[in-house]
This record gives sequence, structure tokens and C-alpha cells, in this order.
Amino acid sequence: MPPDARRSQQPPGTPQGPARSASGAPPQGGRRPGGSPEGTRPSGPPRRPGERPGGAAAAGAAAGGAAAAGRPGAPADGADREPELITHRAYNGTADGRYDGDRYDGRDQDGYDDYDAVEDRHQEPGLDDGDGFDDGEPRPKKGKAALTPAQRKKRRWKIVRRSAYAIVGLFFVLPAIAFAITYFLVDVPDPEDVAQDQAKVVTYLYADGETEMGRDIPPDGGNRILLKPHEIPDDVKHAVYAAEDATFETNPGFDVTGILRAVYNQATGGVGGGSTITQQYVKVATENDEYSITRKWTEIVKAFKMSNEQSKDEIITAYLNTIYFGRGAYGIQTAAQAYYGKDATDLTASESALIAGMIQQPSRVNKPEVREERWNYVMDQMVANNWLPKAERDQAKLPELIPDDEATPDTITGTERFIQAKVNAELAEKGYPEEKLRAGGYRVYLTIDQEAQEAAQQAVNNVMEGEPELLKEALTAVDPETGGVLAYYGGPYEADGNQYDWASAQRNPGSSYKPFDLVALLEQGKGLGEIYDGSSPRTFGDREVRNSEDTQCPQCTVAEAMKLSINTVFFDIVVNEVGPQAVAEAARAAGIPEKGSGVDAKETMPTMDGNISIGGGHTMVSTLHMANAYATFASGGIRHDVHFVAKLTTSDGEVVFDETSDVATEGEPAFADDPERNKQIAGNVTESLEPVLEQSQLLCAGGRECAGKTGTHQFDDGSGMRVNENSEAWMVGYTPQVSAAVWVGSGENRPINNAAGGAIYGSGLPGEIWKLFMDTYLEGKPMLEFDEVELIGKPPAPPPTVPQDDASSSESSESTTTTPETTTPETSTPELPTEPSVPPGESDDPGNPGGPPDPSDGEDEDDDEWPPWNSGRGDGDGESTEEF
Repeated sequence: MPPDARRSQQPPGTPQGPARSASGAPPQGGRRPGGSPEGTRPSGPPRRPGERPGGAAAAGAAAGGAAAAGRPGAPADGADREPELITHRAYNGTADGRYDGDRYDGRDQDGYDDYDAVEDRHQEPGLDDGDGFDDGEPRPKKGKAALTPAQRKKRRWKIVRRSAYAIVGLFFVLPAIAFAITYFLVDVPDPEDVAQDQAKVVTYLYADGETEMGRDIPPDGGNRILLKPHEIPDDVKHAVYAAEDATFETNPGFDVTGILRAVYNQATGGVGGGSTITQQYVKVATENDEYSITRKWTEIVKAFKMSNEQSKDEIITAYLNTIYFGRGAYGIQTAAQAYYGKDATDLTASESALIAGMIQQPSRVNKPEVREERWNYVMDQMVANNWLPKAERDQAKLPELIPDDEATPDTITGTERFIQAKVNAELAEKGYPEEKLRAGGYRVYLTIDQEAQEAAQQAVNNVMEGEPELLKEALTAVDPETGGVLAYYGGPYEADGNQYDWASAQRNPGSSYKPFDLVALLEQGKGLGEIYDGSSPRTFGDREVRNSEDTQCPQCTVAEAMKLSINTVFFDIVVNEVGPQAVAEAARAAGIPEKGSGVDAKETMPTMDGNISIGGGHTMVSTLHMANAYATFASGGIRHDVHFVAKLTTSDGEVVFDETSDVATEGEPAFADDPERNKQIAGNVTESLEPVLEQSQLLCAGGRECAGKTGTHQFDDGSGMRVNENSEAWMVGYTPQVSAAVWVGSGENRPINNAAGGAIYGSGLPGEIWKLFMDTYLEGKPMLEFDEVELIGKPPAPPPTVPQDDASSSESSESTTTTPETTTPETSTPELPTEPSVPPGESDDPGNPGGPPDPSDGEDEDDDEWPPWNSGRGDGDGESTEEF
């Protein structure tokens, strides 16, 4: 009977669905029912929960089903099947070869029905499905038996073994192969060849690129003496071992601990690595001091090879004949002559300890505190390693060095020695220390203008002629367009002991710091026309502040306050409006660094109190700082990094770096991101400083536009009473072409007086030096004008009439005493008393004859309190710092 006829004979009430054949199977093309026919059970083992149908059993059943294609009730071929969609076959079990026997049975051949498959498809990951495997553990492929616990353990150990092999190969086998290859490729330089390439002449050239300022010639004049192993005393060797490598006699040329430290530093961005003496020799010989793993690797291999090929005596001799000890000395024989004026064979244990200690810091050999620290360290290490008896250590004293001018040839003398020191320090920061300069025979092109340098020395000598020897002076001039130092006078650098660089010495700047108060005010939108109470005295909290001679300016504009240096106005501005922090930020923006760069370098503005408004308290700066900061005003608010080196080249002319390019001299806005606003702030400061020079009788010659500010710091005798004496005097000023700062003082807390016995003010000796230098240097140069800018805030009103006690003095408003000087500048009262003064010409610093004691000695450490008037009161004497 045809299929259609069979469907039409179904009894009433029977659900419409596929008709079943006599054998109980539905026709082909029908959907499989959920259950199995009565009396039939699936063959084969039951399937585990979660296991999908299939496997070997199912495959075998399918094969058997194919052989039984002629059983009763099954259609003979596809032509007799009910029409269907192609996509049905993948879901109803009729795909060719997939099922055997009765493909319409509600159960698969593995004994599980469709419900199990549906359940598997909806099984949530991460839940225990009861299959005996942990989440994430690989399951056996279909048709394969599950791994036993023993098999799984074996598989894990196989993974561990293979990982271990990879680690050994990566970290041991490959490095060993690389080490062996490198060993046969590298050579160890001979010390004689190394010595020939060291200690070349370094040439220093003025800014014109042609005129030599001088040459740095090695102490041995290029005639190096190389010692033999038997000529080096044991004390020298032991001292070097103690300082650099205590395991030298036993190590294979490298130290594993040092290597690990180098790797760690390289990975974390640090430097250093604790190289052995052999490694140091390799580094010196190859002139490669790059901080990198590659350099360290090659250095280690060469050191190992050197240790295999040479004896320890040969290695230490090569090292001592080539290492740099400072004072221009390469090799132990040259160093012995440069340090003590004797041969190396005559060195004592104590002398050897100092020389060995300076190997790590050769450029700092002239700093007494560094020498003492390094000497003590080496001496203690010698005792710890049984190379020096404890009794001899206890009796030893720090050796004295011969004068510096005796240690090296007189190629660069006088104040230019200070320039050379600043240049070398700058180059060292750029990665070119003294030993590298001498080894390469570099040519150093300076920013120093020979004409400006000569004008500076001439101005100091002419003005200071006949003045008390107690007085010290400094002058620094900076190019506003580049930041390059044009002139640098730090003192005469005398062979008899006055070898302290006063141009980098930090002192209280006094009222010359007030322009930074103004910058802070201008940044708030207030300007020169703002009016404040300039009466004297005024009380801020429990602190009293005075003007010089109690000058009264009750309705005082900021412009008039700057001209007359009214302390009470600027103190009011800082403590009641802008705050000390804003002043410090303005000063740093202009170019004042966080810390000085002199021998006694300290923080420039460590405490934030009202004293900063008048340059007192702990505010300490140098002429180098101030000239550069005022250069920012001169350039219209563009700040440049102050520097001494314009260009560095090798001996054959190859340029190493060039600071004269447009990019290098571009600078950056100091006071505001907006260029016009930045220029406006700087221009307003200049507008306030131009009248100061007229008031101080320091106008530039020929009507040239100049601006500047004087400053004076008052002497404190420790009695708590006001004293009409000064201890520091400043003059800082500029034109568009040059900014210059001059300081005169004693370097100590003692009164400074001129030859006539009068107190020295900023407009006195410092002002005279400044004016003479500016007029001399600028003679014949273009008459440039400052940029015209719009005033910020309200414009200043006409200045009020200020009472004058002495009509003959143009600065009587700033005077505290009548002096024989032609002008009467400003004075100040120091914040705190200092320690007793050192006798003239002497210093607490044995390495800096004539050098200053710390100006902050004995000062109250509570100056960082707020409100600011609760601080800076000295030793409780109630005396304020007043700058006029």
C-alpha cells in the first residue's frame, strides 16, 4: 500500500504524526520519538553521564545496520521516502552512515536517549559533571579510555622534565656556548698601549671658537712612567684591594654577586654593579663605560681571559699604571707626585689609603669632606682584612695634599681655574668626566666671551682696589638669549690659599629677591598700580617688620614700593595674598634651582615663610643663580638652562654635542603657557625695575635701557638689638643683551665696610662693579630696547612724596646709617644670629681657605611654621629679617 493510503487509514482520535510500519518503526523522513519501542533495548555498554553518543560501539552498530538494509518494513531506497527538507537529516538521525539498525529508535546505539545529549549541551562549565576529571584537565578523546591516575601523573612529570630541559638550555647551555665563543673572539688590551692613549691634552676655547682660554696638560707632561710589579709597595696594593676588590687575590676575574647586582640594576633602571679590579681595568682599557648587559658580558669574558693568561701581580700592576686618580693623574706614580710630591715607592699606608679611596670619585679630590670619608673607609677596610694593624690605624691622620697649583702645570691659572672646574662638572653630568676628556683629548668650546671675562675682572679689580682684604666679591654674566655664561668671576684663585669659588657660594640675596614677589602677584592679575600700606613699622601677627629708617609710604603703589624697596609692602603681599610658596615657584620658574652647585651646596629655598619676600631667612642663592633668573626677565619670559659649554668635539673635530643650535637655544616660557601672557608678566617686572637704577644712580651709560635691583642683608651680632651694619650686598640687573649679578661680602657673619669705614650697600661697591662691567662690555654694541607690553591690573598712580631726611642721598629712604659712599642703598636685618665669626682670611673648611661657614648655623629650625609670622624669630629675640 502506498504511504498516502496508510496515513488515510489511521483510526479517529489518533494524533496526527508519522505513521509507523508493521515493525514499529516510523517511516523515513519522520521525526524520532522520545522513547523506544516496547520490547527493545539498546545494545552495548551504557554511556557515562556527559559523554556524547558515538565511539567504537556506535560505529560498529552503524556498520551492522548497513548490512541489514533489507529487513522488513524499511524502504528499499530513497525514492520511496516521504519528501523532506535536507536540513532535517542532520537532526532526525537519517544522515547516511550515522546510525545502524532502527535509526528511528528513541535511543542511540550507546544506550542513551536524546535527553542525555540535550543535557550535555546545557551543562554549565565549571560544575562537577561527575566524569572523574577536574575542570580544565584534558579529557580523553572520543573512543579512547580515560587516563588512570598513574598515567596522569606520568604525563605531568613529562611536562616538568621538558620544562626543566628548556630552562637548563636557556640559562646554562646557551650562555656557556656564548661565553666560549666570546672568549676566543676578544683580546685583552696591553697596558702600554692603554697608557699611550691616555692623558692627552684637553683644549678650552673661548666663545669665538679660536682663542684658547688654556690647555689641561697631564701632570707628567705626557711622559708616563709605568712601574714594574716589584716597584709597587704592598701597602699600595692592599689599600686598593680594600677600596675596590677585597677578593682580588682569589676571584677568577669577576664576582658573581657583582654580576647579579648589575643585572638587577639594568632591569630596574639603576646603575653600577661592583666590578672587580680586573673588570675595571678592562673597562678603562676599552674606554667603554656604558651601563648595559652587553658591555658587562664582554667585560666579564675579557676579565676571565685576563685572569687565565696573566698573574695577579701583572693584573694589579696594569691596573695601577692606567687607572685615573684625580688631579689630572693617570697611574700610581703620577698620582703620588700629584698628591704628595713623592714617588709611589715611598708612599705610606695612610697615603696609599687616600689615593686608593679616590679611585671611585677622582673629580672630588679637592673636597676635604670627600677625602676624609674615603680615607676612613679604606683604612677601616685594611684593618678588617688584616692588612693594617689596629694600633697603626688609630694613630694615623688624614694626609695633607700639596697645593693644587704645584700638582699640575700652570696652563690655566687665576679665576679661569673656577671656570674650568664648572666646565668639567657640567661635562661630567653629560657623561664626560675628567678621565674621559683626557683620554680623548677633547676640544671644549665655551660660552665664555673673552671680552666679557676681561671686562668682569677689570671691573672687580678697579673698584675693589684699596678696599679691605676681608672683602670677597663675585660676578656672573649670562646671555639672555641662550643661557650661556658670558663671564664668571669667583675670586682671584690665589696660590696662598684664597681658592674658594664665591660666584657659586650661596648667600642671602636681600631685596634683589623682590621681583619674584611681584611675579607671584602679577600671576594673580594684580599689577604695579595696586596700593598697599607701606608704613613702618607694621605688625603681622606677633611679628614686627620695618622699612629702612622707618620710611613711610602709607598709600604705596607696588611700583613705588619696588623703587624705594619698601619691606612692609612686599611682606604684606607675600604673607597675606600670594603666599611664600607662590614666590618660591616664581623664582624656580625664572631659573633658581632647587639646590646650589657650589662647594657648600644647599637647598635654595628650604623653608616657606615670610622671610622669602625680602630674601632673608634660609633663602640662599649665588650670583650664578641670580644672573640666570634675571636673564629670564631680560628675554621676555623665556627661560634657558644656564651652561658653560657651547660645544664639545673630539681631537679630530667630530662634534659630540652642540648647544648653539636653534633647538638647543629655543628655551621655554617661564611664567605662563600663553606666550603673550608670559611676555606680559616679564615685561611688567622690567617696568618696575627700570626706575630702581635711577633711584640708585646706576643708570647705564649713553641712555641705554637697563633694569635691576639692589639688595643688602643686615649684620646680626647676636645681641638681639638692631645693628646698623651689613653682611651681604648685591646688585643684579640686565639689558636685552646681558644679565649680570654682583655680590660683595666677607663670607661670614661679620660687618662689611669700605675703605672709608662706611657700611656697604647694594648700590655701593656691588653697584659700582656692576655698572662698570655693563658699560665696558656693552660699549659699541647695539642700543637695544625692552619690549613694550600692556600693564597688568590697574596702572600705577603718580608716586607720593616720600619724606627725605637727607636730601643729598638719592636712596635715603633705604638707608639706615650715614656713610661716606656716594649713594645710600638698602639694608636688612638677618633673621637669626649666627655662630661667632671666623678670623679674617680663615675658614672652618680646611680645604677652602677663606671659605664661608654655613650661613644657617645656629638658626631656628622652626621656620616652616604657618602662619609665617610665628617663625623666623631667631633665638627668641623677636628680631625680624628686614631687607632694604
